[in-house]
Amino acid sequence: MNSLDANIRDNSTKGQLNAIRLNGNVPAIVYGGKDKNIKISISKKFLKALIEKENFLSNIITLNVDGKPQNVLPREVKYHILSDEPTHVDFLRVLPGGKIKIEVPVNFINHEKSPGLKRGGVLNIVRRKVELKCPSEKIPENLTIDLDEVDIGESFKISSIKLDPEVTPTIQGRDFVIATLAAPTVMKEPEKPAEAEGTEGTEGTEGAAAAADGDKPSADGNKGDKKEGEDKKPTDKKPVEEKK
Repeated sequence: MNSLDANIRDNSTKGQLNAIRLNGNVPAIVYGGKDKNIKISISKKFLKALIEKENFLSNIITLNVDGKPQNVLPREVKYHILSDEPTHVDFLRVLPGGKIKIEVPVNFINHEKSPGLKRGGVLNIVRRKVELKCPSEKIPENLTIDLDEVDIGESFKISSIKLDPEVTPTIQGRDFVIATLAAPTVMKEPEKPAEAEGTEGTEGTEGAAAAADGDKPSADGNKGDKKEGEDKKPTDKKPVEEKK
């Protein structure tokens, strides 16, 4: 179990809160049970090291508040909008015998042993976390789904996961799906439309051919373009004089 050292803080203004943060600490609060809420501050360095680990919000932490240990569960972390640094944490007291609602992550193992994945199947994860209601001392670290020998078309429902009798999903009345192993989807490129023969550049080709024909020289050495009357042959006949 992870642990954090914490100090009780006594502040009432934003300036005092900012001073706590400038000193490398993060304000936090501990609530729940019959005891009063406690305002504390914790080291930002050590807090960030825990946040970077998996399942921070579903793991019980021992808080040493001024030397007195107590088990708590992180419920919410607030971050600075620009720097993304943690600015505040809510901790819930973990009391023996008390039940809490908590989101537990789903862990998939033995990917390499799944014949469905080897044949190109796709693991569609419907729920990466499942909300459970359970005693604080029986919070599971994760829900494990074994992919060994799993083939295409199989699905995993909440009923396929073994839970402690005192641990129950908050969703009741239906056996909801957590993940499925689907067939591979192959995206085919659309076929290109067949181009009609000679359509590309037809007009330009015909124009060039026409221009070429017009530029060809005729038999007498002149170009094909003829002036009006050039083809008419002269006649040797004289006009017949009209008899008077």
